[in-house]
Amino acid sequence: MDQTYQYSDAKTEIFARLRNSLSDHPAPPAVPREYRRVGERTGAEVVDVLIDRLEDYKANVYRDDLASLPNRISALLEDRSCVIPAGVSEAWLPDRDFIVDHADQPLTIDDLDSIDTVLTGSTVSCADTGTIFLSAQPNEGRRAITLVPDHHICVVFEKDVVDLVPQALEAIEGTRPITMISGPSATSDIELERVEGVHGPRRLDIIIVA
Repeated sequence: MDQTYQYSDAKTEIFARLRNSLSDHPAPPAVPREYRRVGERTGAEVVDVLIDRLEDYKANVYRDDLASLPNRISALLEDRSCVIPAGVSEAWLPDRDFIVDHADQPLTIDDLDSIDTVLTGSTVSCADTGTIFLSAQPNEGRRAITLVPDHHICVVFEKDVVDLVPQALEAIEGTRPITMISGPSATSDIELERVEGVHGPRRLDIIIVA
């Protein structure tokens, strides 16, 4: 008890000395923060910038409409096993078997580790940074299913592509968990050698739907 009291008293004294030493210090001047909250790019230009950024990050990007989407997904999957969130639209899916991750009966990590691919939707995408935002919507599922399988197919609708990060964040409910994806998982922490698949899927296929 005595030691606790002495420690607490010493800490109080140190902070008191710091306050006294700073009492005559002038207040720092206010720094204006004029962040851009809305970008100038719109429409086709903003989608083109997103594609350029994603390809620079070594993601594979495809463009389709809703009618051709199932064929594209089928071609990307080949014969690989695939997990989907329970909220994925049947209009997206080719005629084949999928493993469904239900909120009330989620797959285990071992289950997910045995599955080749995950297919999800997305909430919004930022062209300026080449970032796709997932926020656990019904067609995106929980974060684990997008991090454990080695291959992620992500559907992005053109109407959900914005120019800047502030615009993307405004499109997401603030209390939801956010996963931000900018290309396949990769790191260059060790001797600047790029290693893929460290923190998530090594292969990222993005399908942009008009």
